[in-house]
Amino acid sequence: MLNVFTLANGRLFQEDIASLDDLARCKPIWVDLEAPTPLERRWVKQHFGLSIPEDAMDEDIEESARFFEEDNGELHIRSDFLIDEAEDPRTVRVAFILNQHNAELKSQGVLFSIHDEDLPVFRLLRMRARRMPGLIENAKDVLLLLFDADAEYSADTLENIYDDLERVSQKVLAGNVSDTLAGEVLAAIARHEDMSGRIRRNVMDTRRAVSFMMRCRMLSAEQFEDARQILRDLDSLDSHTAFLFDKINFLMDTTVGFININQNKIIKIFSVASVSLLPPTLVASSYGMNFEFMPELTWRLGYPMAIVMMILAAVIPMAYFYKRGWLR
Repeated sequence: MLNVFTLANGRLFQEDIASLDDLARCKPIWVDLEAPTPLERRWVKQHFGLSIPEDAMDEDIEESARFFEEDNGELHIRSDFLIDEAEDPRTVRVAFILNQHNAELKSQGVLFSIHDEDLPVFRLLRMRARRMPGLIENAKDVLLLLFDADAEYSADTLENIYDDLERVSQKVLAGNVSDTLAGEVLAAIARHEDMSGRIRRNVMDTRRAVSFMMRCRMLSAEQFEDARQILRDLDSLDSHTAFLFDKINFLMDTTVGFININQNKIIKIFSVASVSLLPPTLVASSYGMNFEFMPELTWRLGYPMAIVMMILAAVIPMAYFYKRGWLR
């Protein structure tokens, strides 16, 4: 899908592109290619003279090759953006190419973004740019605002994790955690730990991208200050992710502790039962030897007496255990 955006009256507008002629009539500042077809790639190459690399969205590209500047002034940035979905949380690689010396828009340049699927951060920026005039003035603003929206999206995701962990902690700290509830809690904690790790990695990636833009000295004084503010926002998220990891570890340890308590209760029952049955077993084994001087051989009530002794040998230890509170 080829999404072309132009500036009009300080607002970002999306143009309908159905042919190469439609693209030629536009003067865009942002060209967004979502899972581009070979035809769309050819249109971009014919109109802008830009060849999109085949490995633009590869996940296994070297980290050192994700940020670089071409001799012709093109800026290449490959960054990951977060998608917070309950069923399938993930990060999506986006390749940015900032053409700062476009023949048609010398003063603004054109930003190209290539990715495989639609991203919440991109939708958020498009919505804001349509409603807020003057938010975007050139292609560099688009790139900076995308990273700013990414930081905000990560913060919103952290807030959702806070809320979910609060509900989980209420269940755990209420006590009486059954094995079924413990399994649900551990599954929820594992999901949140995975998402927290993704957020931390996403924050690190965004910080590197913004720092690269600042080092290239491509930003104006106002844009440079905006980039510094983005970095400060990203730094503030580090402490939150660290706190979440600590809270997750606490809930994990607490839940595992309740599981151990439940298991100890089961082992305790078997232990008490085995100890209480030792005396009657001793009596039964003694009477079962059938020695000549055993009373059951000459006394008619010998076997009933043995049974009574076995019962008493079992009841007395159980009564003692109950009095000590070991059976509760």
